[in-house]
Amino acid sequence: MGLFGLGAFGRLIVKHLSPYFDIYAHDPSPEAKRYARRHNVTRVDLPTAAACDIVVLATPIRSLKALAEAIAPHVKPYGLVADVGSVKMKPAKWLVDALPSTVSILCTHPLFGPQSARKGIHDLEIVVCPVRIRHVDTIVKFFANTLDLKVSLATPEQHDKALAAVQGLTHLIAKVLSGLEPLPTVHTTRSYDLMMQGVGLVSGDSDELFLSIERDNPFAAEVRKRFFSEIDALRNRLEAHDSGK
Repeated sequence: MGLFGLGAFGRLIVKHLSPYFDIYAHDPSPEAKRYARRHNVTRVDLPTAAACDIVVLATPIRSLKALAEAIAPHVKPYGLVADVGSVKMKPAKWLVDALPSTVSILCTHPLFGPQSARKGIHDLEIVVCPVRIRHVDTIVKFFANTLDLKVSLATPEQHDKALAAVQGLTHLIAKVLSGLEPLPTVHTTRSYDLMMQGVGLVSGDSDELFLSIERDNPFAAEVRKRFFSEIDALRNRLEAHDSGK
């Protein structure tokens, strides 16, 4: 399996897929070199990684379009290329536009990351968007039966519509609360603890991921608009009360 990217999520992929695949990774960073040496991952050049039967793109979304174009001359005629990003409509289009028509394309979004998967991936969910692929059932069975994941099938549009709120609001609220630090850790309520637990699950995510979730999902802007509108209405209500109006 060819893997592009040995960042936080790429390393999670190595952890859970290396028992089933020999992994040939392309990532020129010094950190990736050290990680690969310690975890029995073979670092290779771009053409070699792209020529594997299965190719997984675990790079930031901003680099995905250029990466799809770069690997296009090297992918096998009947290989499989998959991504693991947090938005799906843009990557699906980029991959279809760049890759030869004989190449299978599968967009996926594991709804977990290194923090939420600290104790394993049992019963966690992955969204699978079959973009251009015939035998998706085999892959779904691997995810469900071998990796023990919950599998949801969706179109890229269905995915992005749902995640605009699910991820967009979660990360937005987490950013706001993180900006209010330090927050109390004593005399807390159960609801407060659950809220802070949710914030903790995404607090380690990069700012680049946050911006991608908010900017690259075509439905996120409308969700933000509605969210800020509700905030403004609530603020006006409270300020009116405070002024005695």
